[in-house]
Amino acid sequence: MNSSLKSGIADTVKNIAKPLAESLGLELWDVKFVKEGPKWYLRVFIDKDQGINIEDCEEMSRKLDAPLDLLDCINHSYCLEVSSPGIERELSSDEHLKRYIGSNLNLKLFRPNEKGQRNLSGKLMSFDKDKITINSENETVEALRKNISHINLKVLEENY
Repeated sequence: MNSSLKSGIADTVKNIAKPLAESLGLELWDVKFVKEGPKWYLRVFIDKDQGINIEDCEEMSRKLDAPLDLLDCINHSYCLEVSSPGIERELSSDEHLKRYIGSNLNLKLFRPNEKGQRNLSGKLMSFDKDKITINSENETVEALRKNISHINLKVLEENY
C-alpha cells in the first residue's frame, strides 16, 4: 500500500474521530495507519489537559468501532489502538508546533545537514511552511521541513 493511500485512510479516520473525541471532552491529537511486520495498525492518539487514562482510550475505541465498520475504508485486517500521544509526543502539524513555541524539541533528519548532524535538539523559536528554527546551545539552527522525518517534544531530565 503506498503512502498516499495510507495517509488518505488516516485523513478519513481523522474526519470521523475528531467529532467523536470532542463529544467525549477529548482532543484528537493524530491518526496513523502503519504496517509493522505483517500487521497493520490504525493508531488514534487522543489528549486532554488532565491527561489521558485507560477509560478515555476504551471509550474512544468503543465510539470508533461502529463508524469504522460502517465506513469500511480499510479492506484488510488491522488492529485499532487508541492511546495518549505521550509526554515526548510527535509534533506533526502546524497546530502542534504553534502550541509548543518556546519548548524544547528533538528533530530527526532524513539525511545529515551541512554539519553532518542527523539529530538536532533545541528550543523551538519559529516555523513556516518551509523551515523550522530552533535555538540549540545558543546558536540559531534552521532545518528545512522537507528534510525532517520526526519532531518530538524533548523532556528535560532536570524537570523530573
